Amino acid sequence: MKTAVVAITRHGITMAGRIVSVLHDATLFAPEKFRGEAQAAVPGRFACYQGKTGEQIPALFANFDAIVAIVSLGAVVRLIAPHLGSKESDPAVVVVDEAGKFAIPILSGHLGGANALAGQLARTLGAIPVLTTASDSRQTLAVDLLGRELGWVFEASHDELVHLAAAVVNDEPVALVQEAGEADWWTHHANGRSGPLPANLHCFERLEDVDVDNYAGVLWISERPMPAGYAARLAGKCVVYRPGKSS
Repeated sequence: MKTAVVAITRHGITMAGRIVSVLHDATLFAPEKFRGEAQAAVPGRFACYQGKTGEQIPALFANFDAIVAIVSLGAVVRLIAPHLGSKESDPAVVVVDEAGKFAIPILSGHLGGANALAGQLARTLGAIPVLTTASDSRQTLAVDLLGRELGWVFEASHDELVHLAAAVVNDEPVALVQEAGEADWWTHHANGRSGPLPANLHCFERLEDVDVDNYAGVLWISERPMPAGYAARLAGKCVVYRPGKSS
């Protein structure tokens, strides 16, 4: 991800240097008065700005996939609040303290990748990733990320995603039907999943094998069209995943 690392103090810039050095496409942003410190921390990979930090947020939102802020959590919330759009378009935002003890994703944790970025930073810094997203904190399935690392795309409305996500984290019975794609998708899941599938996910090989009335929802991994009669039965309670021809 193209990442802006924002630091506004001398100690913060030192921490930012560690972060920029391990992120492939990252740039340090610091106030002009700390140009010397920024140059020393990450030569050639920094930009200094005049004026207030809040005035930089619109450009950072428009031009970067992620923002790592070495700024207090409350201050970051106030800085970004006027610029929030949607989970589909907002960049990932992660807050890191100056001591490097915590990495806290606060915006676009799933689709934007903030949770994954926080995990990466935590491993690099020896920090604790503070994940409050239910699926990540409990290491269960994130419905909107299933197969993303493998190039899968999903077909579902916002309401269907919300319904299935709630069913998964609330331990309701969910049918998981895989007719196509890599079988090891769970180990490639966003942020890593090493344990068994959650007990409330019931696996099937064909959609026709599922008595849909017995499940809160269906996660269907397939390349074929929806069988006749199933669209109405699954309305509002199904997410379809398309692995694509390469799978």
